[in-house]
Amino acid sequence: MTSPIPNATAPHPLRIGDTAPDFHARTSQGEVRLSDFRGRWLLFFSHPADFTPVCTSEFLALAREYSRFEAMDCALLGLSVDSLYSHLAWLEAIRTRFGVEIPFPVVEDPSMAVGHAYGMLAADAHDSATVRATYFIDPTGLVRAIIWYPMSVGRSVDELLRLLAALQRSDNGEVMTPEGWRPGDDVLTPVPLTQDGVRDAQGCWFYPATPDQSPPK
Repeated sequence: MTSPIPNATAPHPLRIGDTAPDFHARTSQGEVRLSDFRGRWLLFFSHPADFTPVCTSEFLALAREYSRFEAMDCALLGLSVDSLYSHLAWLEAIRTRFGVEIPFPVVEDPSMAVGHAYGMLAADAHDSATVRATYFIDPTGLVRAIIWYPMSVGRSVDELLRLLAALQRSDNGEVMTPEGWRPGDDVLTPVPLTQDGVRDAQGCWFYPATPDQSPPK
């Protein structure tokens, strides 16, 4: 049975910087509470239904790259409105058909309590048609990035890993990451905030790219 923690319901879709609503729920790996993941990064993602083609492709890809998320100290947590029994049957079907074990838990949300708490669904929604969201939650429980997808388009696991690496690299506020950044690429340092700073800057003051001094993980 899925149950949001009191005062966790969001009146609107979550925004970057919001605290991720806590909840307690059954999953394919036992009961979990979202706050159990505090202290490490969490990729929390929803899918419309079990036994669907696009979601199956995503689960296969996430399972194959699971060790890379683990190496970056990031847990994975899936969500669907389907029941726990449906989750178990789907994951077992994936194992027997494709030979792939799904190593991360999948939350049941038959009442759509979590979907509503996260603003994935309109308040009057009666099905999960719009539930296809991805949340990057940092070790303190804050939402740091959100990606929404239509039901017909699969997520890119490579992009999820890239975005996670960029969030972790820029987390201390000392640098920013430019378009398409990957570990080892140049980073951007803060721009000067005074006229003297602009005049004294080396290179292009509004595009301060510099080699990354932090070794790739």
